[in-house]
Amino acid sequence: MSRICLVVDFKVQPGTKARFLEIIREHAAQTLANEEGCLRFEVCDPIEGGDRVFLYEMYADEAALEVHKASPILARTRERYADLMESRDIHVCKVL
Repeated sequence: MSRICLVVDFKVQPGTKARFLEIIREHAAQTLANEEGCLRFEVCDPIEGGDRVFLYEMYADEAALEVHKASPILARTRERYADLMESRDIHVCKVL
């Protein structure tokens, strides 16, 4: 089975990036600590990214990704940042 990588591109509402980063960094730490199949979870703040934030997540396989998608941690986090977000693009990739 292939490892699965997510690259997530968030655009947040102007003036909300610091709060969004606080929420998403906590989410990354909780995911790594509580989901055995999560191998890596990086929060990336582009140097010239304005109101953008990128996530780089790696999961052991598709089953681990499904566990993450069903996680109450993810559901709570999405509720917490919903009013801060302008857009979100998720790219699911196989790691070669």
